[in-house]
Amino acid sequence: MTVRLEGKPVAEAIDRATRTQVAAASAGAPAPTLVSLHRGVASPFRFYLKRQARAAGALGISFREESLAPSDGPPELVARVRSLDRDPAVHGVLLEHPLPAPFDFLRAVDELRPQKDVDGVGSRNLGRLVAQRPIHVPAVARAAVAIAQHYRLPLDGEKVVVLGRSETVGLPLSLLLAGRPPGPNATVTLVHSKTRDLAGALAGARTIFSCVGQPGLLQRTLVPEGANVVDVGLSSVPDPDRPGTAKAVGDADARSLDGWAASLTPVPGGVGPVTVAELMANVVRAWMSLVRGEEAA
Repeated sequence: MTVRLEGKPVAEAIDRATRTQVAAASAGAPAPTLVSLHRGVASPFRFYLKRQARAAGALGISFREESLAPSDGPPELVARVRSLDRDPAVHGVLLEHPLPAPFDFLRAVDELRPQKDVDGVGSRNLGRLVAQRPIHVPAVARAAVAIAQHYRLPLDGEKVVVLGRSETVGLPLSLLLAGRPPGPNATVTLVHSKTRDLAGALAGARTIFSCVGQPGLLQRTLVPEGANVVDVGLSSVPDPDRPGTAKAVGDADARSLDGWAASLTPVPGGVGPVTVAELMANVVRAWMSLVRGEEAA
């Protein structure tokens, strides 16, 4: 029987710790504030916005969303990010990604100081992750590892495969998993769209982290029997039970893997809620650092 690795208990544990930090440090300090900046168009990011607002309210974090005007281009985006970075009332900024051309996501997010880059995806935060001295780790990557550690999936010294090499998910997740103790200390194989013999690359993997965004990619023909699957992929597909609507799915074909994989995170309900919890934890860490006037070394 394949065990469902639910994200809710993991997220609740992270939220309890975050709520304790806010209560302990809030005397005489302004509330931690997160600004989520987006283009204001329909996209999967809209679902993430709703989760952010709900989670922030439950934790005592002030949240607001800001959107670009339809006529705004890359210069306006950079100017807006610079303004938020200078605003002392803002402690964390999350920028929608991926962004379409001609927007340059990395150019924009690098206008933030590392503390305010609460999604951990700017050059300085990713560089510090390489050096194993991170300020903020990308929330999705940290969430995937948090689930694996909560359910005690085999990581230490084990073969672990990460599917996907994006700079905001796959690459940082690989770095996090390969981190020396007290990190996961896994032996990481990174595969991507140009990998030849995907089944061969996955052979022998104890745990698989998939961050591709390709529905139904992981089936029995690829996944070793008894492997654990942490499904980070998120796609929107037509819902056959509700014509005209869409539903969220992951990279794993849950039906195919049922009874084959040792465990599997559901989509939705797996990595998603933990990602939001990790993001809010980053916001509170940023708030505590900025209120104390600390700057990144």
